[in-house]
Amino acid sequence: MPTINELQNEVIEQFADFDDWMDRYQLLIDLGNDLEPLDERYKTEQNLIDGCQSRVWLQCEEREGKLWFSADSDALIVKGIIALLIHVLSGQSAKDILDSELYFIEQIGLREHLSPTRSNGLLAMVKQIKAYALAYSVK
Repeated sequence: MPTINELQNEVIEQFADFDDWMDRYQLLIDLGNDLEPLDERYKTEQNLIDGCQSRVWLQCEEREGKLWFSADSDALIVKGIIALLIHVLSGQSAKDILDSELYFIEQIGLREHLSPTRSNGLLAMVKQIKAYALAYSVK
């Protein structure tokens, strides 16, 4: 399994192929469309992320000491953003997730190209993933 930083570098390379932000948004939408659909039984109030303008559900489960995330959103670009976070963080240990610094968000220019509400939503998603990691690390 690649490390979080190896996966972040992969994402940075993927986005480096596109100079135009319209193309990068399209890439985000494609990533969102490729995201495995979240089982309807996980689309609960409890799995909704606070702080997102659109609805984002995040489910986490632990298998063999690794955390696996699945998610869905009713907004295409937001779904692409959560797909990126899942790509980088799913399948990692709680400790590695807690220790990670998600530099790819800045490096692909994501934060500066999101509206303030989407940017807050992105931070809320990261916070929720880290909260799950914290919860599993103290079990």
